[in-house]
Amino acid sequence: MFGFLLSRRWVLFGLFVAVLGIACWRLGEWQFHRLDERRDRNAIIERNIDAEPVDVRQVMTAERGLPAEQQWRRVSLTGEYAVDDQVVVRYQTRDGQPGATVVTPIVLDDGSTVLVERGWVTAPNSGSADVDAPAPPDGVVTLTGWARPDQDGDDTAITPEDGQVRLISSTGFSDVLPDRLLGGYVSLDEETPEAAEALTAGPEMPEIDSGPHFFYGLQWWFFGALAVGGFGYFAWVEAKDRRRAR
Repeated sequence: MFGFLLSRRWVLFGLFVAVLGIACWRLGEWQFHRLDERRDRNAIIERNIDAEPVDVRQVMTAERGLPAEQQWRRVSLTGEYAVDDQVVVRYQTRDGQPGATVVTPIVLDDGSTVLVERGWVTAPNSGSADVDAPAPPDGVVTLTGWARPDQDGDDTAITPEDGQVRLISSTGFSDVLPDRLLGGYVSLDEETPEAAEALTAGPEMPEIDSGPHFFYGLQWWFFGALAVGGFGYFAWVEAKDRRRAR
Protein backbone atom coordinates (compact mmCIF):
# COMPACT_ATOMS: atom_id res chain seq x y z
CA MET A 1 0.00 0.00 0.00
CA PHE A 2 2.88 2.37 0.77
CA GLY A 3 5.36 0.99 -1.72
CA PHE A 4 5.33 4.32 -3.56
CA LEU A 5 7.39 5.76 -0.69
CA LEU A 6 10.42 4.04 -2.26
CA SER A 7 10.05 6.07 -5.44
CA ARG A 8 12.65 8.72 -6.17
CA ARG A 9 10.22 11.59 -5.64
CA TRP A 10 9.07 10.38 -2.24
CA VAL A 11 12.55 9.45 -1.08
CA LEU A 12 13.76 12.97 -1.85
CA PHE A 13 10.67 14.41 -0.19
CA GLY A 14 11.30 12.27 2.88
CA LEU A 15 14.96 13.31 3.05
CA PHE A 16 13.97 16.96 2.83
CA VAL A 17 11.44 16.56 5.66
CA ALA A 18 13.99 14.68 7.78
CA VAL A 19 16.60 17.42 7.34
CA LEU A 20 14.00 20.08 8.05
CA GLY A 21 12.78 18.25 11.15
CA ILE A 22 16.30 17.80 12.53
CA ALA A 23 17.11 21.46 11.84
CA CYS A 24 13.97 22.60 13.64
CA TRP A 25 14.77 20.33 16.59
CA ARG A 26 18.32 21.68 16.86
CA LEU A 27 17.12 25.27 16.57
CA GLY A 28 14.63 24.62 19.35
CA GLU A 29 17.40 23.17 21.52
CA TRP A 30 19.52 26.23 20.76
CA GLN A 31 16.74 28.54 21.94
CA PHE A 32 16.34 26.57 25.18
CA HIS A 33 20.13 26.74 25.63
CA ARG A 34 19.86 30.51 25.21
CA LEU A 35 17.12 30.47 27.85
CA ASP A 36 19.42 28.69 30.30
CA GLU A 37 22.16 31.24 29.58
CA ARG A 38 19.75 34.11 30.16
CA ARG A 39 18.59 32.60 33.45
CA ASP A 40 22.22 32.24 34.55
CA ARG A 41 22.83 35.87 33.56
CA ASN A 42 19.75 37.00 35.47
CA ALA A 43 20.91 35.15 38.57
CA ILE A 44 24.31 36.89 38.36
CA ILE A 45 22.71 40.32 37.93
CA GLU A 46 20.22 39.78 40.77
CA ARG A 47 23.07 38.73 43.06
CA ASN A 48 25.37 41.61 42.10
CA ILE A 49 23.17 44.60 41.44
CA ASP A 50 22.11 45.24 45.06
CA ALA A 51 25.12 43.72 46.84
CA GLU A 52 27.34 45.73 49.14
CA PRO A 53 29.92 47.60 47.03
CA VAL A 54 33.51 46.40 46.90
CA ASP A 55 36.64 48.22 45.78
CA VAL A 56 36.64 48.51 42.00
CA ARG A 57 40.13 46.97 41.80
CA GLN A 58 38.77 43.70 43.21
CA VAL A 59 36.50 43.41 40.18
CA MET A 60 38.20 45.22 37.30
CA THR A 61 41.82 44.81 36.23
CA ALA A 62 44.02 46.06 33.41
CA GLU A 63 45.05 42.55 32.35
CA ARG A 64 41.67 41.10 31.34
CA GLY A 65 38.12 42.08 30.59
CA LEU A 66 35.35 42.05 33.14
CA PRO A 67 34.45 38.42 34.01
CA ALA A 68 30.85 37.41 33.36
CA GLU A 69 30.25 36.66 37.05
CA GLN A 70 31.20 40.26 37.94
CA GLN A 71 28.84 42.07 35.56
CA TRP A 72 26.64 44.62 37.32
CA ARG A 73 28.68 44.15 40.51
CA ARG A 74 28.37 47.16 42.80
CA VAL A 75 31.76 48.81 43.19
CA SER A 76 33.17 51.83 44.99
CA LEU A 77 36.11 54.03 44.04
CA THR A 78 37.75 57.29 45.05
CA GLY A 79 39.71 59.58 42.76
CA GLU A 80 39.65 62.72 40.64
CA TYR A 81 37.84 63.10 37.34
CA ALA A 82 40.02 63.71 34.29
CA VAL A 83 37.73 66.31 32.74
CA ASP A 84 40.01 66.96 29.78
CA ASP A 85 39.50 63.36 28.61
CA GLN A 86 35.71 63.43 28.89
CA VAL A 87 33.77 62.17 25.86
CA VAL A 88 30.14 61.87 24.84
CA VAL A 89 28.60 58.73 23.38
CA ARG A 90 26.37 59.85 20.52
CA TYR A 91 22.96 58.57 19.38
CA GLN A 92 21.78 57.30 22.79
CA THR A 93 17.99 57.57 22.60
CA ARG A 94 15.92 57.32 25.80
CA ASP A 95 12.12 57.05 25.68
CA GLY A 96 12.15 58.24 22.08
CA GLN A 97 14.21 61.33 22.93
CA PRO A 98 17.63 61.82 21.29
CA GLY A 99 20.63 62.34 23.53
CA ALA A 100 24.15 61.36 24.48
CA THR A 101 25.84 59.49 27.32
CA VAL A 102 28.63 61.30 29.17
CA VAL A 103 31.77 59.27 29.96
CA THR A 104 34.49 60.75 32.15
CA PRO A 105 37.65 58.89 33.25
CA ILE A 106 38.53 59.02 36.92
CA VAL A 107 42.10 58.61 38.20
CA LEU A 108 42.44 56.57 41.41
CA ASP A 109 44.97 57.11 44.16
CA ASP A 110 47.27 54.39 42.79
CA GLY A 111 47.39 56.01 39.34
CA SER A 112 45.03 53.58 37.63
CA THR A 113 42.14 54.95 35.58
CA VAL A 114 38.51 53.87 35.28
CA LEU A 115 35.96 54.96 32.70
CA VAL A 116 32.78 56.24 34.39
CA GLU A 117 29.46 56.44 32.58
CA ARG A 118 28.14 59.45 34.48
CA GLY A 119 24.69 59.62 32.89
CA TRP A 120 22.66 60.81 29.93
CA VAL A 121 21.77 64.23 28.60
CA THR A 122 19.46 65.39 25.82
CA ALA A 123 21.29 66.27 22.61
CA PRO A 124 20.60 66.34 18.85
CA ASN A 125 21.30 63.14 16.93
CA SER A 126 24.05 64.82 14.95
CA GLY A 127 27.77 64.26 15.07
CA SER A 128 28.45 67.96 14.48
CA ALA A 129 26.14 69.42 17.15
CA ASP A 130 27.63 70.47 20.48
CA VAL A 131 26.58 68.58 23.62
CA ASP A 132 26.09 70.66 26.73
CA ALA A 133 27.40 68.09 29.24
CA PRO A 134 27.43 69.20 32.91
CA ALA A 135 30.87 69.11 34.51
CA PRO A 136 31.72 66.49 37.15
CA PRO A 137 32.56 67.48 40.74
CA ASP A 138 35.96 69.07 41.35
CA GLY A 139 38.63 67.49 43.52
CA VAL A 140 38.52 64.08 45.16
CA VAL A 141 35.26 62.22 44.59
CA THR A 142 33.98 58.99 46.12
CA LEU A 143 31.41 57.16 44.06
CA THR A 144 29.54 53.89 43.82
CA GLY A 145 28.28 52.28 40.65
CA TRP A 146 27.99 49.07 38.68
CA ALA A 147 30.83 47.31 36.85
CA ARG A 148 30.05 46.85 33.16
CA PRO A 149 31.90 44.97 30.38
CA ASP A 150 33.35 46.76 27.37
CA GLN A 151 30.90 47.21 24.53
CA ASP A 152 31.85 45.43 21.32
CA GLY A 153 32.49 47.32 18.11
CA ASP A 154 35.07 48.12 15.46
CA ASP A 155 37.87 50.62 16.04
CA THR A 156 35.92 53.53 14.55
CA ALA A 157 33.10 52.97 17.05
CA ILE A 158 35.15 52.59 20.24
CA THR A 159 38.02 55.04 19.64
CA PRO A 160 37.38 58.64 20.82
CA GLU A 161 37.66 61.33 18.17
CA ASP A 162 37.05 65.04 18.81
CA GLY A 163 35.51 64.22 22.18
CA GLN A 164 32.99 61.75 20.72
CA VAL A 165 32.61 58.00 20.53
CA ARG A 166 29.88 55.54 19.55
CA LEU A 167 30.45 52.79 22.15
CA ILE A 168 32.00 52.60 25.61
CA SER A 169 35.09 50.41 25.61
CA SER A 170 38.31 50.70 27.57
CA THR A 171 40.10 49.15 24.58
CA GLY A 172 39.29 52.18 22.46
CA PHE A 173 40.73 54.55 25.08
CA SER A 174 44.09 52.79 25.25
CA ASP A 175 45.74 55.38 22.95
CA VAL A 176 44.50 58.44 24.84
CA LEU A 177 44.67 57.32 28.49
CA PRO A 178 47.48 55.93 30.68
CA ASP A 179 48.50 52.30 30.43
CA ARG A 180 46.90 51.45 33.78
CA LEU A 181 43.37 51.69 32.43
CA LEU A 182 41.12 49.07 34.03
CA GLY A 183 39.09 46.91 31.66
CA GLY A 184 35.37 47.64 31.39
CA TYR A 185 33.66 50.72 32.79
CA VAL A 186 31.51 51.82 35.73
CA SER A 187 27.93 53.10 35.46
CA LEU A 188 27.53 55.78 38.12
CA ASP A 189 24.94 55.38 40.86
CA GLU A 190 25.91 57.91 43.56
CA GLU A 191 28.85 60.22 44.15
CA THR A 192 30.11 62.45 46.98
CA PRO A 193 30.32 65.38 46.56
CA GLU A 194 27.58 65.60 43.96
CA ALA A 195 27.98 67.54 40.72
CA ALA A 196 26.67 71.10 40.70
CA GLU A 197 24.40 70.15 37.79
CA ALA A 198 23.24 66.56 37.65
CA LEU A 199 22.70 64.67 34.41
CA THR A 200 19.09 63.92 33.56
CA ALA A 201 19.28 60.13 33.65
CA GLY A 202 21.53 57.33 34.84
CA PRO A 203 22.29 53.99 33.20
CA GLU A 204 19.55 51.90 31.65
CA MET A 205 19.05 49.02 34.08
CA PRO A 206 19.03 45.47 32.69
CA GLU A 207 15.77 43.60 32.17
CA ILE A 208 15.48 40.59 34.48
CA ASP A 209 13.20 38.31 32.48
CA SER A 210 13.38 35.12 30.46
CA GLY A 211 12.99 36.84 27.11
CA PRO A 212 11.31 35.16 24.14
CA HIS A 213 13.55 32.07 24.03
CA PHE A 214 11.05 29.60 25.56
CA PHE A 215 8.32 30.40 23.02
CA TYR A 216 10.83 30.54 20.16
CA GLY A 217 12.01 27.05 21.14
CA LEU A 218 8.44 25.74 21.16
CA GLN A 219 7.81 27.36 17.79
CA TRP A 220 10.80 25.62 16.19
CA TRP A 221 9.71 22.26 17.58
CA PHE A 222 6.16 22.90 16.36
CA PHE A 223 7.48 23.65 12.86
CA GLY A 224 9.46 20.41 12.93
CA ALA A 225 6.44 18.39 14.10
CA LEU A 226 4.33 20.11 11.43
CA ALA A 227 6.78 19.08 8.72
CA VAL A 228 6.83 15.43 9.84
CA GLY A 229 3.06 15.40 10.29
CA GLY A 230 2.60 16.95 6.87
CA PHE A 231 4.74 14.24 5.28
CA GLY A 232 2.60 11.56 6.94
CA TYR A 233 -0.63 13.25 5.86
CA PHE A 234 0.44 13.57 2.21
CA ALA A 235 1.62 9.95 2.21
CA TRP A 236 -1.78 8.84 3.58
CA VAL A 237 -3.63 10.90 0.94
CA GLU A 238 -1.43 9.43 -1.81
CA ALA A 239 -2.05 5.89 -0.58
CA LYS A 240 -5.80 6.48 -0.41
CA ASP A 241 -5.89 7.91 -3.94
CA ARG A 242 -3.91 4.95 -5.27
CA ARG A 243 -6.23 2.48 -3.55
CA ARG A 244 -9.28 4.24 -4.99
CA ALA A 245 -7.73 4.23 -8.45
CA ARG A 246 -7.16 0.46 -8.25
